[in-house]
Amino acid sequence: MTMQGHALDLARDKIRGTGARMTAPRVQVLAAMLGTQRVLSHRDIEDMLGAARLDRVTLYRVLDWLVEQGLAHRIAGRDRVWRFSATGEAHETHGHFQCNRCGKILCLDELSAHSVPLRLPAGCRPERTELTVTGLCAECTV
Repeated sequence: MTMQGHALDLARDKIRGTGARMTAPRVQVLAAMLGTQRVLSHRDIEDMLGAARLDRVTLYRVLDWLVEQGLAHRIAGRDRVWRFSATGEAHETHGHFQCNRCGKILCLDELSAHSVPLRLPAGCRPERTELTVTGLCAECTV
C-alpha cells in the first residue's frame, strides 16, 4: 500500500470513529494532514489537494469540524495564519517551534505541558496549554 493510500485509510478510520458522516472533503483534508509531518496552512492544504481542491468555505468548515472532533490541532502562527496538523496521542500537550524568518512551524514532541512547571493562581484550572518556542530553523541559520 502506498503512503497516500495508508493516509486515506487512516483518515477514513478516524472519521468513522467519530460516528459522524464520512464525506469526501473530510477524508481528503485529514489524509493530507496525516500524510505529512509538517503543520499546514489553508493554502498548503489547497496546494496538496491539487485537482481535488475544495472551495474555501468547505475547506474552512472541514478544518473547524476536524478540530472540534479532536482529529486536528489548530496552531496560531506569529503571522496570524492558522496552521493545522492531525492529532496524535498527546498532540494537545506538546510544544511547537516557529521560525522567525520563514514562518515554518515544527512540532516539539519532547517539550510538553507536563514537562514545564505551571503554577496557576489559587482556584484556576487549566483547560489548554500552548507552548511555542521562536527562533531560526536549521534552514534559515545557514
